Amino acid sequence: MPLTVSVASATLPGLILAAGGGLRFGAPKALARSEDGEPWLQHAARALADGGADPVIAVLGASAEAAAALVPDSVRTIVAERWREGIAASLAAGLEAVEALPAVAVVVTLVDLPGLPASAVRRMTGGVGDPGMLRQAVYSGRPGHPVVIGRDHWRPLREALSGDHGARQYLVAAGVEEIECGDLWSGEDVDRR
Repeated sequence: MPLTVSVASATLPGLILAAGGGLRFGAPKALARSEDGEPWLQHAARALADGGADPVIAVLGASAEAAAALVPDSVRTIVAERWREGIAASLAAGLEAVEALPAVAVVVTLVDLPGLPASAVRRMTGGVGDPGMLRQAVYSGRPGHPVVIGRDHWRPLREALSGDHGARQYLVAAGVEEIECGDLWSGEDVDRR
């Protein structure tokens, strides 16, 4: 299904990568909820939107139909058909989806970061305007999310992605700017229940 967005609404798209099967977690993380019952998908969508992303797109895969029911109405969904191949396929599907949007960059996060504050997204997206930019949040020097990827990198990154490896190798080789966000939160992802 093609993604169509007006020029006025596509300032800085945000991607939530939520396609994996969650083998270590025991279930797809796209179905996970915080202790208060809030779906992680809703938290990620709110953090991106409150941080300046528009539109927000959730990349689903495992249990896509059940996960789509947890996505806020304001969030678009796509299904990474090759999600079983790993995070690379999910990121590639997301980058392909934003290709048609009139945006210079995209901000990417993962569904398994239920502590992600909008302030971290805002720090990463401040001053976005260069299609050659690459930024990655770091937490006490440890790489994490969100990641901002300028349009000039979308196609070469998609071509470099493979298996269950994310974008880190490409980011380092391309000279990513690391932005410390450890004062805002821990940056911890949740791999186990």
